[in-house]
Amino acid sequence: MTDSPVALITGGGSGIGAATARQLLKHGYRVTVTGRSEDRLHRFAAELGSPDGLLVMQGSAAEHEAVRTAVEMTVTTFGRLDVVVANAGYATFDDLTDGDPTGWHDMVLTNVLGPALLINAALPALRVSKGRIVLVGSVAGHIYTPGNIYGATKWAVTGIAENTRRMVTADGIGVTLVSPGATRTNFFDNAPGGLPDRDFLSADQLGKTIVWAIEQPSGVDINTVIVRPIGQPV
Repeated sequence: MTDSPVALITGGGSGIGAATARQLLKHGYRVTVTGRSEDRLHRFAAELGSPDGLLVMQGSAAEHEAVRTAVEMTVTTFGRLDVVVANAGYATFDDLTDGDPTGWHDMVLTNVLGPALLINAALPALRVSKGRIVLVGSVAGHIYTPGNIYGATKWAVTGIAENTRRMVTADGIGVTLVSPGATRTNFFDNAPGGLPDRDFLSADQLGKTIVWAIEQPSGVDINTVIVRPIGQPV
């Protein structure tokens, strides 16, 4: 057990992060999951039977001290760190014309600063393990949408992924950007009108994609994966 790999997932109490955590645990990983809602994290752990290989930690992905503490606690508890998944993020579902800048502030910090803080905190341990970094982006980070602030944050994640890859590839660290299309999760809980009438991926399908990238043979670096449901044209 002490030799089994270790992953840390931000925003992992529900949706894509939780699906990824479940699948990594089944693959023999030990997993730390962080999130803002302590109740949601504890419910998630209870659903899985609170296994010894799961550590849940409340904290914001956009707060430096919380992220650094999560990395340090993971290494202290499990003895190593092999994978980080920067998954935490959300959308305000507005635009430059009629949006609320207060909401943009928190969204930009979570979606853009969050991955940067995780990479910064995790790099020393990942250099030791020659591990992997996974950033959850979005199709919105590869196409343009009029006035879309959320899309702009995901364009930033696209840039962070490649800039990080160029920085760490000589250290033996892999970097993967996974950019989902429409995915059926609690992401749309605050969307005007609720869940859109369209084709969706499931969180489990995205979790399988992330685990597939993580489980590539040593020396193989999957860099950019765009995953859309069949039926989504853009």
